[in-house]
Amino acid sequence: MAGGNAIRGSRVGAGPMGEAERGDAAPRVVISYWCSNGHETRPSFAQGQGLAVPETWDCPRCGLPSGQDQENPPAPTRSEPYKTHLAYVKERRSDEEGAVILDEALETLRGRGLIR
Repeated sequence: MAGGNAIRGSRVGAGPMGEAERGDAAPRVVISYWCSNGHETRPSFAQGQGLAVPETWDCPRCGLPSGQDQENPPAPTRSEPYKTHLAYVKERRSDEEGAVILDEALETLRGRGLIR
């Protein structure tokens, strides 16, 4: 025989929920965006005072930027290749500056007796 607990298996807030309990949905607008690969994306946005629709949207299929003009989609962004720490240092310092810094560091180590 079942126990006397009438709410067993349910949780707070469970049950059917209609528009009356949730409130009215905000008016929506659907905008089409196209990427340079020809993919169309149609996100929906809430309409309202001061709400702006973005000019570009990332394509969920290929990741390229998409625009609202099908004939002239935005150009793909150019990504920089991975750079090592040494590459960044070489951008900031010339070979002559590097040699001066190396000589200073070697003199400091020689002064401490760590190298000859």
